[in-house]
Amino acid sequence: MKVYAISDLHLSGNNPKPMDIFGGSWANYMREISDDWLKKVTENDTVLIAGDISWAMSLPDALPDIKTVCDLPGKKVFIRGNHDYWWKAIGAVRSALGNGGFAVQNDCVRIENTLICGSRGWTTPENSGGVTAEDKKIYERELQRFTLSLAAMSKMRGEGDRVVAMIHYPPFNSRHEPSPFTRMFEEYGVNAVVYGHLHGNHGRMCLHKQMGGIDYYLTSCDLVGNKLVEIF
Repeated sequence: MKVYAISDLHLSGNNPKPMDIFGGSWANYMREISDDWLKKVTENDTVLIAGDISWAMSLPDALPDIKTVCDLPGKKVFIRGNHDYWWKAIGAVRSALGNGGFAVQNDCVRIENTLICGSRGWTTPENSGGVTAEDKKIYERELQRFTLSLAAMSKMRGEGDRVVAMIHYPPFNSRHEPSPFTRMFEEYGVNAVVYGHLHGNHGRMCLHKQMGGIDYYLTSCDLVGNKLVEIF
């Protein structure tokens, strides 16, 4: 089984929202993603989607976008992004994904020898000052959610298993300094981290880096040329 990843699809099938206003890389972007997906992915493979799946505000409105992704080959594992307002009751989300679709929320998914944890995360502060009380509260809550997910993984983990942590927000600041998230990933022996959220100038981004023995992959679709990133 191969494991691929991509994020920030920002689909809007029920209420079309043109994405090419954000730059040329968004012109026909979903066609490019689908073409690359069909070339690479078999039904035995897995694709991780690290949030910002649909612009929809409700689950019924998100169904066409969910179907667009779930109709593609392979198993799909989703986490919630900051724009996924349609993602509310986890049971309803999982029912909408159907067979071969998995949603991670405060828990862990096993697919063969790969364990997949995840949560949305939040913006990592650039310095110790200038952090609002609300931002601090959300950040700490997301740390708690990831702790639950990693603890669930730890109970499931066996010899030879590999672990991917999916987080929508970058788990470090723009200087790629260690954070409570990165320290947690090291403590639990995570092998790879997949994240998204960032868009724009590719030159300011680091698509792949290693920190503390862990591979970190930025998978925002516009930054990776609308192609799936191979993780394992």
